[in-house]
Order: sequence, then structure tokens, then C-alpha cells
Amino acid sequence: MSKVSKKSSSTSKKKKKSSRSQYTKKKTASNSGIPNFCVLPEVPERTFEADVSPFRASLIRFMAKKWVNGTKLRYYFFRNGTMGGAQNQINMVKQGFDVWMQLGIGISFEEVDDIGEAEIRVGFLQGDGAWSYVGRDVVDIPGQQERTMNFGWDLTADPRGVDTPVHEIGHTLGFPHEHQNPFAGIVWDEAAVYNYFGSPPNNWSQQQTFYNVLRKLNAGEVEGTDWDPDSVMHYAFPPNLIVEPEEYRNGLRPALGLSARDIEQVKLFYPEINDALYPELKPLQSVTLQLQPAEQRDYLIKPPETRDYTIQTFGQSDTVMVLFEDQDGDHRYVDGDDDSGMNFNSQITERLYKGRRYILRIRLYSSYSTGETAVMLW
Repeated sequence: MSKVSKKSSSTSKKKKKSSRSQYTKKKTASNSGIPNFCVLPEVPERTFEADVSPFRASLIRFMAKKWVNGTKLRYYFFRNGTMGGAQNQINMVKQGFDVWMQLGIGISFEEVDDIGEAEIRVGFLQGDGAWSYVGRDVVDIPGQQERTMNFGWDLTADPRGVDTPVHEIGHTLGFPHEHQNPFAGIVWDEAAVYNYFGSPPNNWSQQQTFYNVLRKLNAGEVEGTDWDPDSVMHYAFPPNLIVEPEEYRNGLRPALGLSARDIEQVKLFYPEINDALYPELKPLQSVTLQLQPAEQRDYLIKPPETRDYTIQTFGQSDTVMVLFEDQDGDHRYVDGDDDSGMNFNSQITERLYKGRRYILRIRLYSSYSTGETAVMLW
């Protein structure tokens, strides 16, 4: 688990069906009544010191909530009490994890019975809505009994089917709501939006509606300039909420399943990996990191002796660095550090053991000066 330190708080609507994932259904969500919607928990927006340029800040925001590729995220289900879910509900959420896994991405998921091992803690408190914290925000949720994801209605009766869990797991992977993409160009009838989401069954406050619908994401939080109205991360909207683009005045209803752009984006951040190809990082050998923003390098560490080691990046760059122990192919989190937005470098100091294997993963946010970025173990 990459529990890194955070040192500061178009696609066309007319896509062919063949571009959808294999689990796409032919039906769409019911037009009758108002459906339940995902409502994200509010977290403080990250701020930066005055010496962090807007371009550098945008790159950090773009990557800050994403996991380092190669992370295994462990999930736990509440099964008893008010937060517990019935087996049929649990099975649908497990199917949602499988949808993402079947893409062959570099992030893996594993169910665990010990809540103390889980990064993702899934509850089913009825009436509390469906929600998830976004990406690495889950590691900031204190206490083993705190949920990081919830499903507050009967998933088996939801016409969106497995799309609801897929959507929430998409948030855990670090993806925001697509309808809040600043490049979408959506002009809202704000009074109608507040009335719609303030009505049953959602009963949202104006602040919740603003945060989850009307608020535009910072341009640095999204990739490129394309808007994907078919994304699984996009709400469906009835008529008379959207003023522009004109074609959506009569409503916007994404097709079910992952869109082609959803798949493209998750593979951009989390491409399939092969541990056997990692170069070895040896003590006292500086290795240059020739990286572009959002790229990652992975290294194998085989300690020649048991002792305390320090791993550090060098150069004027923003990086996140995470160390795992390879336990027969199961990578267990050891330590991590994130220097983004700071004037110092990522550093890990840990006791490593001879005869064991460790995997070091380094992802670049930005390089904000001339010269090379490097990493060294000593």
C-alpha cells in the first residue's frame, strides 16, 4: 500500500457499441423517478506556497491522488451491524472490482478478512448514499472502523447494475466526476439543478450539489481537453438541467459500461507491469531518472547485508516514492514519501534484510529546473 506522506494538506456521444467493455448491457437506467447519485465526501483543496508555479501545481494536482503503479489495494467488507451488507450486495461490489481488474491494469485488488490490512473499507449503511474517497485520500481516513466507500441503497434493484460499484471504485483509483470536467463546456440551469438534487431520494444540501455537480474541477486535475459524456464517472441528467451544449437540453444519459476513454485513461496511469524487467538499484550507485510527468520507474533492491538503508531522490523535481517488500510475488508496503510542492527531496530510511527482495517505485509529477533527477541507495 502506498501510504505516502502528504507534506501538505470526447469522446462522442455516438460511440459504437463495439467500443464498450464486454459487460456492457443493452438497457439504460430507468427514466422514471429520480435516481440515487454518488455524493463525494468533501476534502480540503490542496494549496501551495507562493514559489510553486501554476504549471508545477497543475502537474501535482493531476497526479496527487493517483497510486503508484504496481500497488495492490486490499478491500474489506462490513458484513454485520448497520454498516453490514448482504451477500448479494457484496457480490455486486466484488464484480465491480473484477471489471477493472479484467482490463489487465497495473493496480490489483484483493479481498481481506482483517480490516487492519485494508486500504479500502466498504460499508453498506442504508440512507447514507453511495460514495468513495478519491485515490490516495483513503489513506488519510483514520481508524479501522471508518469507511472509505459506501453503498446506501439496494444495488440489485439499481437499473445501472454493476456500473454503480464500478463508478465508486473508479474514484478509489483516483478518477473524479467527469461531468465536472472544466473542458465540458456545460452551462447549467443552476436553480433547476439545486431543486433536482435537493429533492428525494437524494435530498442534498446546496453545498453538496455544488461540490458534486456544479463545481468545475481545476484544469490541472484532468487529462487533456477532451470531455467524455459516456464515461462511467459521468452522472446521467434528465431534461431541463443542461442549457449548453444544446444537444443535451433534453437530457444526457451515458451508455452503461466503461467507455473507450475510461479504459484509455486507466491504462495511461496504471499500465500492465512485469516485475522481471526491473533493473537492480545497488548501494552507492546514482541512477538517473529520465522521466516525463506522470511516468514511473521501478527498481529491484537486494540488500547485500542487513542494516538501515536510505533511499533518496536528487534534483529539483516533484516525485512520489514507495518501497514494497516482495513476499513471493505479493508486494507489501514498507514505506513511502512524497515531496511534491516542497523544496526538498523524497527520502526513505528503513531496515532492509539480506536475502529479501524489495521493489522501489518512483513516479514523477514535475521537474521544475534544468538538470537531471536521480535516485540513490546507501
